[in-house]
Amino acid sequence: MATFIISGSRGTDDPTMATLPFMAAKVAKEEGHEVILWLWNEAVTLARKGTADHITGVNLTPLKELLVTIQSLDVPIWVCGACAVARQIAEEDLVKGATIKGMPDYIKAVAERDRSVVF
Repeated sequence: MATFIISGSRGTDDPTMATLPFMAAKVAKEEGHEVILWLWNEAVTLARKGTADHITGVNLTPLKELLVTIQSLDVPIWVCGACAVARQIAEEDLVKGATIKGMPDYIKAVAERDRSVVF
């Protein structure tokens, strides 16, 4: 088993790139790996309740379905705190399994993981 932190920076502005970190996290977790999904920049909007309902990348599983799977697999979704503040997203706005974290949390997780995958 490997440990991963999978990061996404794209949001509703690019549905295909926004979906890829969720797909990667799903596959890694289903293969038995430990996974953290880190959202920053525009990707933090994807952790807002209801946003995933409207995102479908080109030839990809709708984000709404991937999010349900990620949640059922207990993959932690970390949301960049500074990015969330800039987009007026508070902890109570987040989907189940998402929490606001800071850059020190991200750097610590990267240092502790076997792999870091960035989208």
